[in-house]
Amino acid sequence: MKNLKQLYILLLVAALLFAVGCQANSGKFINGIYNGSGEGKNGPIKVEVSVENGKLNTIKILEHSETPGLSDPILEKIPQEIIKAQSTEVSVISGATVTSNGVIQAVQDAIKDANK
Repeated sequence: MKNLKQLYILLLVAALLFAVGCQANSGKFINGIYNGSGEGKNGPIKVEVSVENGKLNTIKILEHSETPGLSDPILEKIPQEIIKAQSTEVSVISGATVTSNGVIQAVQDAIKDANK
């Protein structure tokens, strides 16, 4: 009976150590830098997405043909929301649905090969 308790404790400790070790890169993406494009209101939107420790780290807008000034808040906010959510399942910005969807589509295109 004593050996069975020791084995149980040993298995429990091993399981906990394994779980802690797996959390070091517990994100759902493969590390790397990925490029993608989506269709905005005035043309393609190209992005660069970096993944570190399995998580979306940065999203840079590389190119776009959206209206300067008007599109700037959208091109900043949507990537921030995606990183915060660690998902492209974010709300679009009212009045800028096409541009919002273009950024989301570009990020989806970039990370399609980064999914684990």
